[in-house]
Amino acid sequence: MAQPIELQPQAITVQELAAINSRQVPERYIREGVGDLDASFPVLDVPTIDLQLLASSSSTSGDEFDKLRSALSSYGCIQAINHGITSAFLDKLREVARQFFALPSEEKKKYSREIGSIEGYGNDMILSEHQILDWTDRLYLILRPEDKQTLKFWPENPESFRGILNDYSTKLHVILEVLLKAMARSLNLEENQFLQQYGDQATMQARCNFYPICPRPDQVLGVKPHADGSVITMLLQDKEVEGLQVLKDDQWFNVPIIPQALLINIGDQAEIMSNGIFKSPVHRVVTNSERERITLAVFCIPHPDQEIQPVEKLINETHPRLYKKVKDYVSL
Repeated sequence: MAQPIELQPQAITVQELAAINSRQVPERYIREGVGDLDASFPVLDVPTIDLQLLASSSSTSGDEFDKLRSALSSYGCIQAINHGITSAFLDKLREVARQFFALPSEEKKKYSREIGSIEGYGNDMILSEHQILDWTDRLYLILRPEDKQTLKFWPENPESFRGILNDYSTKLHVILEVLLKAMARSLNLEENQFLQQYGDQATMQARCNFYPICPRPDQVLGVKPHADGSVITMLLQDKEVEGLQVLKDDQWFNVPIIPQALLINIGDQAEIMSNGIFKSPVHRVVTNSERERITLAVFCIPHPDQEIQPVEKLINETHPRLYKKVKDYVSL
C-alpha cells in the first residue's frame, strides 16, 4: 500500500508555538471531547511484573507467568521492574533527551525530518487540510538493525546522546527476548513461538517525545487516541509528570509513574499472534498547563516481509481464528 502523502510541513514546532503565545492555542490543535479540565481521571492499577522472575526457572516464577498473562489479557500493559537497567542509566537517558529539546531551534532543526518521512526531528505529518494536530514535538530514530540507522538525524549535541541511545537499544533487545519468551510460556506455548514470528530482521524505532506546556489541556491532546502497530512498545515515562492514559471499559484512566520501571504495552501484532488473548490497548496523551513532559517510546516492529498470524495452538473450537495472516502491518 502506498504511503500517505504529506501536504506540507508545519512551519513552526509546537515548542516554538508555546513560547510565542502562552495563553492561546491555534485552532488546528483543538479537539472536542478531550475532557473536563477539572475532572480527575481514575488511576489504572497497572500490574507490576518482575522480569528477573520471568527469566528464571525458580519455583516462584510460575506465579509471575500467570500474572503476566492476566495483565496482558486485561490491561494490555505492565510496569516492568528488575529489567536489568539501572536507575542511574535511565536518568541519563532522560537527561540527554531533555538537553536536546532545550537546544536552540536552529540547532535542533539540523536534524529535521524530510517530507513524507517519520525519521528525524519534527512534529505531525499534515496529511489532510482538516487534520487536528497533536501538541508534541518528537525526534524519531531507527535504532536497530544498526545498518539501518540514519546518522544524519542522530544529534551530536549533547555529545553523549548517540552512545547512550545505542546502549539503551542493546539493553532493550535483551528485555524484548525475555518478554516474548515469557509471553509464549504464559500461554503454555513453546517459548520461541512469538520470537520466531518477530524475526531476526525486525526494527527497533525510538521516538523521543516533548510535550510543551499547554494553556488548554481541556481542548488539546499531546497524542490522539490510538493503538500501536508494533509487537511490543517500551515506554520510559517522564520521572515526575504524568500524561499517559489508557482506555479500559470505555473510560480513560491515568497511568501512574514508577520512575525505575518501563511501561510496556502490547501492540496490534502481538494481539494477532496471540489470537486476541493479549489486548493492544487504546491510549492517548493529555497535556499539562503547568509543566512540560518528556518521554521515550521504543517500538519493536517485525520486518515488512515477515508474516504475522495467530499461533496455531491458540486456535480451537472454543477460540476460533480471529485474524488473517498479515505482512508489513504498520503500512496497512
